[in-house]
Amino acid sequence: MTDFNEGLAMTQPISAERLASLKQLTLITYILYALSAFTGFTAIVAVIINYIKREDTAGTIYASHFTWQIRTFWWSLLWACLGFLLLIVGIGVLVLIADSIWVIYRIVKGVLNWNDGKAMPV
Repeated sequence: MTDFNEGLAMTQPISAERLASLKQLTLITYILYALSAFTGFTAIVAVIINYIKREDTAGTIYASHFTWQIRTFWWSLLWACLGFLLLIVGIGVLVLIADSIWVIYRIVKGVLNWNDGKAMPV
């Protein structure tokens, strides 16, 4: 059984300060994902942030951005692993290039929607 106050907190309007904080955090995670092309590990930091703060985004447009980012991370990781495995037969490079282009697309689309104040299609 849930606590009455806990349910009441869920119905409270979201403050402008909280929305501004979530907007900033969403941009930071997009930047971390983009930086992972150069560092290789910042995407891990970003996905950890996504999972830790995901509940805080509930009821906002940023929830869809966090879902978008999490899905981007896991699908990209899957395709990267497959690409590395397929290097043996020579088509892995193509899979890795396609994965990279797809990740760039997802980051750019996410940032553009973030900038326009739009939710992501998830």
